[in-house]
Amino acid sequence: MTGRLVIAGTHSGAGKTTVASGLMAALTRAGHAVAPFKVGPDFIDPSYHRLATGRPGRNLDAYLSGPDLIAPLAAHGAAGADLAIVEGVMGLFDGASGSGELASTAQVAKLLRAPVVLVVDASAMARSVGAIVHGFATFDPELRLGGVVLNRVASDWHEELLREAIAPAGVPVLGVLRRDASLTVPERHLGLVPAVEREAHARRTIDGLAETVRAGVDLEALVALARSAPAQAGEAWSPEPSADDGAPLREARIAVAGGPAFSFHYTENHELLAAAGAELVPFDPLADEELPPRCGALLLAGGFPEVFGAELSDNWALRAEVAAFARRGRPILAECGGLLYLSTELDGRPMCDVVPARAWMGEKLTLGYREATATGDHPAWPAGTVTRGHEFHYSSVDPAADANAPAWTLRARGREEIEGFVLGGVHASYLHTHWAATPEVAARLVRAAAEATA
Repeated sequence: MTGRLVIAGTHSGAGKTTVASGLMAALTRAGHAVAPFKVGPDFIDPSYHRLATGRPGRNLDAYLSGPDLIAPLAAHGAAGADLAIVEGVMGLFDGASGSGELASTAQVAKLLRAPVVLVVDASAMARSVGAIVHGFATFDPELRLGGVVLNRVASDWHEELLREAIAPAGVPVLGVLRRDASLTVPERHLGLVPAVEREAHARRTIDGLAETVRAGVDLEALVALARSAPAQAGEAWSPEPSADDGAPLREARIAVAGGPAFSFHYTENHELLAAAGAELVPFDPLADEELPPRCGALLLAGGFPEVFGAELSDNWALRAEVAAFARRGRPILAECGGLLYLSTELDGRPMCDVVPARAWMGEKLTLGYREATATGDHPAWPAGTVTRGHEFHYSSVDPAADANAPAWTLRARGREEIEGFVLGGVHASYLHTHWAATPEVAARLVRAAAEATA
């Protein structure tokens, strides 16, 4: 596989996204073909990676896809690139639990055999930075810490103190970034505001990050570090169906909701649908008053529909079309934001009235990985199908599940509960799913879409 680097942080908020996105943009502007990745189940940071590199932002999640698929997925996403930059999640060693490395940035770095660059928020420390770097460099002997970038440094004197403190650890300082409030990106729900909601401003932010990283980071040293990663054996993941799956269908059209309100998509899910024979037809529920014609299935991804609740509600013509589509029994997959859109109402505003539940925004965050078993029977998710997913939402729905045909039985941290709705062709729940390890989901949905319009 191509030269590669993992950009990690000591903790959330250290500046990983600033450094990773700025580095992706700076290297792209320097003539490199950069493949961007994000560790973990994040939809928002990859939207900035796309702006920085001009390539799809992709996720590497060892919980959702399993550790064995991390290197193949990276090889697939890095095809045609000469550098891969992977932005980490939380702190370097933070994962699905406190006792193991599963789904941590460190695990992904080791699976990729990639050197790590640690971003340290140095704004409130001096000599202590030496202890922090020493600890991160020695905590896991199998991990290669190739250098550090010091973020939010106050002055030349502060930088000198930090460099002196780090020197005994033997880890090179590859960059120093000064405090700069102009480079902050608006946040929402513990994450950045999606780039699609503010694309012009996001592009200016990326331009600023690229210049800041170019001026403050040793790009040549980082490229050399990336190219020092050892060769990675094994085949790339492919969305193409195997020979045993038969010929792909060619008459399936699937309407895919997008735009600012529904921007949470895993690229590999779409690639699997296309490889199975589907034509993916995008539409924007904020602007389009009709569903795309001749579609046999509807994909309603997550996003922030609550931010655009008034506009979605006012588009009564499309809401009526979605409801009619559901009444005809055609397959609909809705995740998180899609569930809210299909509900009777969201924060008191009428929605599609497909799912008999009221939705509202609250202050309590539901967050985490889930083991899931399909409970209600659906063409894409037959009853008994086992998968893994994740939840991330401040909203709630009442009821939380269809008592007779819930979408899932979810398990996490020793607890089990039913969640979501299966109503005819509708599968609606809070669970986000990545299909790389379960490609049959895409094939089933494409087959159902083709049959719906046969």
